[in-house]
Amino acid sequence: MANLTMQEESDHFSPYRADGKLYGFVCVVTGADQPIGRAIVAELAAHGAASIYACTSSPNATDIPTSDTAQIIHYPHLEPNEHSTLALIDEALNGFGRLDVWVCASTTPGPKTMASTTPADLDAAFEHNTLAPFFALKYAPAAMEKMTKKGLYGNAAPKDSRYGSIIVVTSTACEKAAGYGPAFTISCHAALGVVRSGVSALKGTGVRINAISHSGIDMSGEVKPTNGNGTVPVGGGKGGLDRVGNPSEVGRVAGFLASGFSSYITGANIKVDGGESVL
Repeated sequence: MANLTMQEESDHFSPYRADGKLYGFVCVVTGADQPIGRAIVAELAAHGAASIYACTSSPNATDIPTSDTAQIIHYPHLEPNEHSTLALIDEALNGFGRLDVWVCASTTPGPKTMASTTPADLDAAFEHNTLAPFFALKYAPAAMEKMTKKGLYGNAAPKDSRYGSIIVVTSTACEKAAGYGPAFTISCHAALGVVRSGVSALKGTGVRINAISHSGIDMSGEVKPTNGNGTVPVGGGKGGLDRVGNPSEVGRVAGFLASGFSSYITGANIKVDGGESVL
């Protein structure tokens, strides 16, 4: 039987390794106190990640997933700015010598009508929905390119080639406007622009950037807002599958994009909406 593994692929990044497609990875997940963020943390941990920085909006968050194998580090108050982003990157490199995956899964909504939307609302939406991915794109790749020997921590593996995956989790509002407020829609469009502009910026680095846009996901209550303007609307109805989606179904796509299974995918926007966007 022919060997279908790419010759240039390191064994340490093979998605087929028995101990997990993400074995040894050091990851950052923002919005880890929101349903989709929690699901992504759980997905990365289940597939062998060594360490996951679970970034939350509150130091008192109590619903962060736990793991018997991955080290899940609660990291509260990661602000969408240059200083906070660089501080977290420095902490990951000092603690583990590597950074492999950065997932921006924290979103914040805004007022539902143009009449009630102020410039301050637009600033708040851009800060959380667009600037956070921008700073990840600007600063995380240099850390992801670093290689290191096997560390002295659980699930550790050497990093012998440049590898990184930046994942921007947004809404299907990034390509449409129906059912969403203007600040949320505009900032989600801009977040997708970060992903698309990132393809050329990352050329030759070994780092990929992709988006997941979702709709119709059952949040089992509300997504915790960060600006006091309400919650991100579920939207989308039941799509073509005649049901709502589960946050874990977004998490599985994030796990795919984090791993070598998506090694030739960058600049993509994978829709997790049950087919609603094509009906």
